Amino acid sequence: MIRVLLADDETMIRAGVRAILASDPGIEVVAEAGDGHEAVELAREHRPDVVLLDIRMPRLDGLGAAEELRLTVPDAAVVMLTTFSEDTYIARALGSGVSGFLLKSGDPRELIAGVRAVAGGAAALSPTVARRVIDTLGGERLTRAAEARTRLEPLTGREREVVALLGAGLSNQEIADRMYVVEGTVKAHVSAVLGRLGLRNRVQLAVLAYEAGLLPDA
Repeated sequence: MIRVLLADDETMIRAGVRAILASDPGIEVVAEAGDGHEAVELAREHRPDVVLLDIRMPRLDGLGAAEELRLTVPDAAVVMLTTFSEDTYIARALGSGVSGFLLKSGDPRELIAGVRAVAGGAAALSPTVARRVIDTLGGERLTRAAEARTRLEPLTGREREVVALLGAGLSNQEIADRMYVVEGTVKAHVSAVLGRLGLRNRVQLAVLAYEAGLLPDA
């Protein structure tokens, strides 16, 4: 069972997200919060597998809550719930150690798939949000694509394959199954690539894979 904590200051949004998640028998919403401070406190109490955070909340916003959760409940995967009007927040959140970004107005199936993905160790970055993130980060698309490909040049063929599969949303175990290796080998590749490229988390690596054109639909 995947245990989820949901944080959003809008009661109707929480009700809608909770109803969507309740349609999956493998997901349980164990707590709800109306602001960032409450989310952090409830996460310490309930130790959820996944925390869904609204970016803009009173007292402590989603970005601040994500930072605190990374320090106090490091085993919880944090996913930011966002809208199209919050591009600057999305860009800033890339450095907050979050595991993914999902649109509040997106397909309900995407929400469930995203929760399952991050619970399994993958990054949840929908193609729609990925495009918005890349546009927000500035620069011409072709220029950023060239820069991304240049950054990935030092990687081995095996490492590039791992990055492409990670960018496509696969978990470590799914990548291992696809590449016919053990999960520990994939974890070692991911850690090595993150260190070599100076990236903090899988979401940043997924964005780089998207920019470089490694994803089939990029």
